[in-house]
Amino acid sequence: MTKETWRTIRESIETILVALALAFLIRAFVVESFVVEGFSMEPSLHHGERLLVNKVVYRLRQPERGDIIVFRYPYDPRRDFIKRVVAVAGEDVMVKNGVVMVNGSPLSEPYVLHPGGPDFALRKVPEGTVFVLGDNRSGSEDSRSFGFVDLRLIKGKAFVVYWPIGSIRAVH
Repeated sequence: MTKETWRTIRESIETILVALALAFLIRAFVVESFVVEGFSMEPSLHHGERLLVNKVVYRLRQPERGDIIVFRYPYDPRRDFIKRVVAVAGEDVMVKNGVVMVNGSPLSEPYVLHPGGPDFALRKVPEGTVFVLGDNRSGSEDSRSFGFVDLRLIKGKAFVVYWPIGSIRAVH
C-alpha cells in the first residue's frame, strides 16, 4: 500500500475513534435515550415511546414540581423508572382519596387521567429527596409505595419524545 493509502486509513480510524468518544461522553454526561415501559405515565407518556433525558439540568438546579424525571428504582438501581415530581424538599405532601395536597393546598393536576391508588399520610419531604407519582395514579408504583427518591438516584429530566415519529413532542 502506498503512503497515501495508509494516511487515509489512519485518518479514518482517528475520525471513528473521536466520534465514538464524543458519543460516549454525550450519552454519559449530557443526554440519554429512554424507552417508556408500562402505563404509569399515561396519558402524558405511552408504553414504547422513546424520549430524550437531559442529564445536565440537575447539575445546575434542583428538580421542580411538575418535572418528569428518570431515576434509578430505589429497590433495584439497575432498573430505571419515570415519574412526575409532585413535591420537593421541605414541602408537606399527602395523598387522600386521589387528591394530592402540597403544603395544605390541593395540587392542580390536569395531566392526571385516573386519580386513585393508595393514600399517603402527611409527611414532610426530606432534604435531598423528591416525592414522585405516575400520572396514571391507579396504575403506578411510585413514592406512595417506595418512598421519597434520593436526588442521587435521578438520571435526568425528560424533555422530548422522539419516537414514534408521529408522536414527536416536548414533554411537560
